[in-house]
Amino acid sequence: MKHNDVPSFEELIKTNRPIRNVNSNHRKRLTKTNKLALWITEHVGSMGFFGIIFFWTIGWLSWNTLAPSHWRFDPYPAFVLWLFISNMIQIFLMPLIMVGQNLQSRHSEIRAEEDFAVNIKSENEIEIILKHLENQNEMILQILEHMQQLKDKI
Repeated sequence: MKHNDVPSFEELIKTNRPIRNVNSNHRKRLTKTNKLALWITEHVGSMGFFGIIFFWTIGWLSWNTLAPSHWRFDPYPAFVLWLFISNMIQIFLMPLIMVGQNLQSRHSEIRAEEDFAVNIKSENEIEIILKHLENQNEMILQILEHMQQLKDKI
């Protein structure tokens, strides 16, 4: 292999595009509604939100079954208002959670594609480095042979 067959560092820089931060690019492209959906997905899908809903339900049911009759606003067995509210929570949150998951999935795919591009770039650079090392080894061997020949002549 000759030295001319191996691309120089400058040629390598010219042919490769710079590495970009896909996370910040992704965040910049999100609309306000997408940001809202992600915020809801991140917060609703947490143990804190689960705890709020769980304790709210326990409190609601306890108040409407154990409180004095004149203080109950949705007495047993009615609970119609609570059923309505819980159904509304489910109806509105499920699509929002799915939207957030779709956005997170798209972001994950973009990151995976960028990782793949970086891996290809790294592989090409490593291959060039190995070619340079191989070329250097050949040149060192030629120098050693030449030095041996000069030594033999002396």
